[in-house]
Amino acid sequence: MSLESMNPSTDDFAALFEGSAASETMIEGRVIPATVVAIESDTVIVDVGLKTEGRIPLKEFFLDENEPDVGKIVEVYLERIENALGDAVLSREKARREESWMRLEDMHNKEEPVQGAIVGRVKGGFTVDLGGVNAFLPGSQVDIRPVRDIGPLMGEKQPFAVLKMDRARGNVVVSRRAVLEESRAEQRAAIVDNMSEGSIREGIVKNITDYGAFVDLGGIDGLLHVTDMSWKRIVHPSQIIEVGQTVKVQVIKINPETQRISLGMKQLQQDPWETVTSRYMIGTRLQGQITNITDYGAFVELEDGVEGLIHVSEMSWTKKNVHPGKIVSTSQTVEVEVLDIDTEKRRISLGLKQTTDNPWDAFLMDHPVGSEIEGEVRGITEFGLFVGLGPDLDGMVHINDLDWNTSGEEAIQAFTKGDMVKAKVLDVDREKERISLGIKQLGEDPLAGPKEKKSGGLARNSVVTCQVVETASGGIEVEFGDPAMRSFIRRSDLSRDRSEQRPERFSVGDKIDAMITNIDRSTRRVTLSVKALEITQEKEAVAQYGSADSGASLGDILGAALGNMSSEADTTEESTEESADIASADAPIADAPADAPSQTLDARGRLEAPQGEGDDLKNLTGVGPAMAEKFSQAGIFHFWQIAALTADQISELEGEIGASGKFEKSDWQDQARQLAE
Repeated sequence: MSLESMNPSTDDFAALFEGSAASETMIEGRVIPATVVAIESDTVIVDVGLKTEGRIPLKEFFLDENEPDVGKIVEVYLERIENALGDAVLSREKARREESWMRLEDMHNKEEPVQGAIVGRVKGGFTVDLGGVNAFLPGSQVDIRPVRDIGPLMGEKQPFAVLKMDRARGNVVVSRRAVLEESRAEQRAAIVDNMSEGSIREGIVKNITDYGAFVDLGGIDGLLHVTDMSWKRIVHPSQIIEVGQTVKVQVIKINPETQRISLGMKQLQQDPWETVTSRYMIGTRLQGQITNITDYGAFVELEDGVEGLIHVSEMSWTKKNVHPGKIVSTSQTVEVEVLDIDTEKRRISLGLKQTTDNPWDAFLMDHPVGSEIEGEVRGITEFGLFVGLGPDLDGMVHINDLDWNTSGEEAIQAFTKGDMVKAKVLDVDREKERISLGIKQLGEDPLAGPKEKKSGGLARNSVVTCQVVETASGGIEVEFGDPAMRSFIRRSDLSRDRSEQRPERFSVGDKIDAMITNIDRSTRRVTLSVKALEITQEKEAVAQYGSADSGASLGDILGAALGNMSSEADTTEESTEESADIASADAPIADAPADAPSQTLDARGRLEAPQGEGDDLKNLTGVGPAMAEKFSQAGIFHFWQIAALTADQISELEGEIGASGKFEKSDWQDQARQLAE
């Protein structure tokens, strides 16, 4: 050893001092620059400015883009300045990891994507190498849509967005989906900006749903709704398109805010409704196919894109209240007639029954009004009978057309379902599709007049022989004619002599003669009077057996003619009284009492208000407060009004106040006459 080396110079002391100071500035756990001084078989020797050189395994440099060369400066991680052997402990791998963390933090703050590769699968997702830092990629963040096969993406470098970083725990969460969505949004915005409504594009069908299909237009999807695929009715989009098919579509609508695009295929074809009126005239018959059946009718496809509706009321002439599915079936080919066309609402009304003969016309031709038919009773209701007139037609017999003399409610009890009956055709209404029948019209109306009835009918002032069937306080009920009819003879009409106006003097089964004083065909009532008959007979006797100039008294004449008069005085007095009755034979109701105040009666015998104080009509038998109020509302306030009513006026009043037959049975008019006197 030389003397100079034993005694270092001032420069040597300065260099040693700088080296010692540099070693003190180095802090463990940081990245420092190092110079490659040598490369051995599996070790890279670097100089970091310490007392000794550092040794780093060569395999830690394999992930570097460039291999280490002698003299090159590389970043290394200083774990320890000096170990037990006096060597510095360095790491290239940890230095690269520190660089990655700093780079990730910087890119995360700038919201920039980072490059990485999917290197493995873990629970719930995948592991991504971000150049020295392992990150977690959740399964939901791999792609926009679920990915079934991740194989093609493994090991491929691609961009990822850093969602979350925790350096202390060493956790990094990344997303590939966020990068794709951002790219897609930019791409969609660019495509939408270059797209306009009405433009025509080609696309590929990506997905099919029940309501339509999604078409890829090259970076953006558009919805092709099922109603915009064709002018004809489509149940499901798969009928005309399939996944992967290239289709030509028209852009119908673009929503710039949501970037949703509505597409259409049928808009590229001519609308068949533009010429429908020139091709389908009202009244023409066409062939079509049933496409859909509803509760209110059936839809018929006449051509692609043109459908018409057969309403349930236009399906059959005879089948009413039947579901359309029982008349036609889906896919059935039918002949229809065009009834109406509404181009604005795109509706065509069709008729199925119009293509067949109207059975109502055929029936009227074979069975004109007045002809007789026979059929089975198919139904009985509260208002009549339904009689079958063939396989499809029914006629109705109203309860008022069952019997001349019996009420409809009683007459209908005689019929049961399945009975064969004969009836007369009364009317055929083609518009309302109704056939009116009558059973009672097969016989003659007992109330028909001589001109209407072949065997001679009933007429006013004619005489009939009656049989007593019931007696009451107000009169007697009798039966007469063929077929038998019933009528009620009031007490006041039992005799011209008031002493003989006693119902109890008659017995059931007795036969008496009476005169018909009134016939009301609307209520089927015949008014009889023994009193009127006696008056008429006496009038005829006076005319035949005597006169005022003969010198004989009226009693002598009537005694010779009738043999039942006892004295001339009585005969003269009664003849004077009955002369007034004979004068009013058509209306044997007494006039108002002579002492009644002067009244102004209308044609129905009514008053607008009572004259003075009204009579208490409750004194009449069977008249309570409610019935008295009905009399007042009808304009009847006095007994003398009731006594002056004619038979026609009584019939009208009974119908108005709901007291049919009460005048006869309760003898209200005779009571009113006595109360008025």
